[in-house]
Amino acid sequence: MPKNDTKNGNGSKKSRNIAIGAGVAVAAVLLGVASYTATKPAGSSGGGTVKEEAAGAAPSTESQAGVYPELEKLARRDAKDPLAQGRADAPVVMIEYADFKCGFCGKFARDTEPGLVKKYVEDGTLRIEWRNFPIFGADSERAARAAWAAGRQGRFWQFHEAAYAEGSKEKGFGDDRLKELAKDAGVKDVDKFVTDAGSDAAKSAVKKDQEEAYGLGAAATPSFVINGRPISGAQPDQVFHQAIESAAKSAKPGDKGGSE
Repeated sequence: MPKNDTKNGNGSKKSRNIAIGAGVAVAAVLLGVASYTATKPAGSSGGGTVKEEAAGAAPSTESQAGVYPELEKLARRDAKDPLAQGRADAPVVMIEYADFKCGFCGKFARDTEPGLVKKYVEDGTLRIEWRNFPIFGADSERAARAAWAAGRQGRFWQFHEAAYAEGSKEKGFGDDRLKELAKDAGVKDVDKFVTDAGSDAAKSAVKKDQEEAYGLGAAATPSFVINGRPISGAQPDQVFHQAIESAAKSAKPGDKGGSE
């Protein structure tokens, strides 16, 4: 009997994952197109990076086309997640896929995110869940693992702020620089931080986030999902305000964005 229970449980979980995967695959087309539209070199006939050059462009029609319930299920809502801020049961969850080497991610972190925290996180409306999405090479990978390691000591968001400070990414994310950032972030045990950053657990956690982003068709950073609505690029503040407020109005009392 216990054997059958285990089998049925696994089967149910597998079916759920397949169902979610099928829905996400449909939405991935949207996010992939939106990512490219938001980040392709504006008006260029050649050259430039597809990843970041015009990530501040106006949102594409596709990125505003709709909300995908399957994407809402990507919200983890883990109250102990050190890479998240805001109530686990907040009516709106914004998932952020970003890279510490990305200039537009830094712009969002400095110019837009603090306002969202003050206006929506602090009043319980919004939860922000970070996903490491390193796409700019070895420095990006090191910074992502270091950020995760800082989170192990409860200093992820302080590390996030230090890493995204004006001019920070230009200094690179070599080992010594990462230790400096950890100290700036108030990480108490730097030796543990270094060990954690180089651990298999760090690599696995970063890979999980990265694969989630690629699975959605994200082709650029930053990319966001707000209660199932994909948004690409460091858009103007009002784009995020509108998406958050629209999601909050649509959420029913006690709604947790479709999570179980």
